[in-house]
Amino acid sequence: MAEAFKFKLLQSTPYYAQANGQAESSNKVIIKIIRKMLEKNPKQWHEKLSETLWAYRTSKREAIGMAPYALTYGHYAIMPMEITVQSLIIAHQHNLTREDYSQAMLLELEGLDASRIDTLNKLLAGKQAVLRAYNKRVKNKSFEEGEIVWKEVLPLGTHIAGYGKWSPTWEGPFIIQQILGLGAYRLQDRDGEIHAAPINGKWLKKFYPTMWDS
Repeated sequence: MAEAFKFKLLQSTPYYAQANGQAESSNKVIIKIIRKMLEKNPKQWHEKLSETLWAYRTSKREAIGMAPYALTYGHYAIMPMEITVQSLIIAHQHNLTREDYSQAMLLELEGLDASRIDTLNKLLAGKQAVLRAYNKRVKNKSFEEGEIVWKEVLPLGTHIAGYGKWSPTWEGPFIIQQILGLGAYRLQDRDGEIHAAPINGKWLKKFYPTMWDS
């Protein structure tokens, strides 16, 4: 996918999306909405997906205090029901002249940049709070280029044919070929082959000559 869209992945690692700074809970929210809409017939999820995405984009996000739709277009989406029942916003707009309405829309657009900056600051503050809470529970690991390490067998709990529950949980050893930052590393086999996908240091541990693969 990266090659198709012509962008370069610097430090995104399997089993640790946080290393690329893009981990978020959007999918959890969307799945939660779909489940509420499909209590009777879950097989129709694909028919409700577009409605779910619309609801997600036009609803206020608690973390930023705005809807993604409003951040894009500078105005909250008007629901068909609001036109039918004449909500306060619709009723107020009916009393405006064309010039006053255009002026009100222009004022909203002028304040859009400030709203986007405020939203960005809220997102950054939220990410920093999550990072501080996460770092309190994490034991920092750091490795140097050329260092020999073990790599945990991923996905966790993978069983190798013939070993069953006695399957090893660590494999290697490997060599740290490159340090990518944010805890991500690129590994190299001892025969010189470089791994295409980087890996986060939480899945690595230092190699000692007396250590047996367990």
